[in-house]
Amino acid sequence: MHAVVNANAYAEVPAPRFEPGPPGTHITIRGLTKYFAGWPLYENFDLDIPRHKIVSVFGPNGCGKSTLINMIAGLVPIDRGEILFDGKTLKDTKIGYVFQNYREALFPWMRTIDNIAYPLLLEGKSKAEVDRRMQELVASFDVKFDLNRYPYELSGGQQQTASIMRALAPRPEVLFLDEPFSALDFEMTLFIREKLQEVFVQTGTTMMLVSHDLEEAVYLADQVLLLTKRPTKVAEIIDYTDARPRTVETLSQPGFVSTKKRTLEIFQQEVRR
Repeated sequence: MHAVVNANAYAEVPAPRFEPGPPGTHITIRGLTKYFAGWPLYENFDLDIPRHKIVSVFGPNGCGKSTLINMIAGLVPIDRGEILFDGKTLKDTKIGYVFQNYREALFPWMRTIDNIAYPLLLEGKSKAEVDRRMQELVASFDVKFDLNRYPYELSGGQQQTASIMRALAPRPEVLFLDEPFSALDFEMTLFIREKLQEVFVQTGTTMMLVSHDLEEAVYLADQVLLLTKRPTKVAEIIDYTDARPRTVETLSQPGFVSTKKRTLEIFQQEVRR
């Protein structure tokens, strides 16, 4: 006995109709769909990421925060949908990525300086151009450690500093940061926060930051993107407009306190849902 196959069940799902984001949008996401083991993580997910802003991604465990930036960055394939950067595809967009695990992100057989320069060599930059950019980055990050050493000879904070310098070396249009402080001690976290703010103020690079730390997520952000439990939707987008550079004093300012409180309230609602 032969089974009857319904051909329509295997018909290709039509692509979503693409609608551009509002003025000032940098990354436009439409109809993003991703399944794991047959269960939806994201389904027909739409999002607009503004240009020249830092957006912190925050939400319950398992909601797919890192998966979201990995899909946008092209590191994880999507099942359906469209992602554009100023109307361009990913292959026509220059991005940088800072991984959570800096120990695995840097090439151990290369000196640290060569790790940082690697994206520029891929672009075919001349030695003079590479040297000039290295000097700029060293000055910007006020590097005191020896970049001629191998990554495994450096401390964790020094390795993560090198990872961020490498991500910024080619002057990306968008910088993704996946929990860049999670393996750092508090002193180094404060240093990296300060340097990221300086880079942002100098360049205006659009940044997406994943964090499990509420204070960190709000402190660095122009917008906090709050996600729901899976299937993941946008719970709320909260604007935070305190001036930069933000300092220790920022943590007691009314704008920071109220934004953190509102973020926590929404987060708790989602965890209990």
